[in-house]
Amino acid sequence: MEKINVVYWSGSGNTAAMAEAIGEGVKSAGKEANVVLVSDAKIEELKDAKVFALGCPSMGDENLEEGEMEPFVSEVEEFAKGKIIALFGSYGWGGGVWMKDWVDRMSLAGATVLNGEGIICSNDPDRGVIQQCRSIGEQLAANL
Repeated sequence: MEKINVVYWSGSGNTAAMAEAIGEGVKSAGKEANVVLVSDAKIEELKDAKVFALGCPSMGDENLEEGEMEPFVSEVEEFAKGKIIALFGSYGWGGGVWMKDWVDRMSLAGATVLNGEGIICSNDPDRGVIQQCRSIGEQLAANL
């Protein structure tokens, strides 16, 4: 069975909780999920995948985490054309500009971002956000 990769970086655990919920949605739709920290992810698996999810909280001046996630996303941009991607992450300040920029970036690289936007939440994901994450996991599975 082909698995759906959910690759994320999390500092406080909020984005990790979102990643796990996406994985639950994938599994509830009958597919296999590989929920993995970006430091443990294999870029080759995403190159071969039709669909996957990427998650990162807002950092600094509403940017992606620079040490691991930003370099990984830069690599993904090189082969994103034709991929179906879900984007997600949490933030503690600002208004979500980092996610809009990330969606635009992946779209310009030729990817289709599910629902045309990422899933974001302020700090801890509440029950509604967890449900959105499960739903996006189901959508990823439906597009496999």
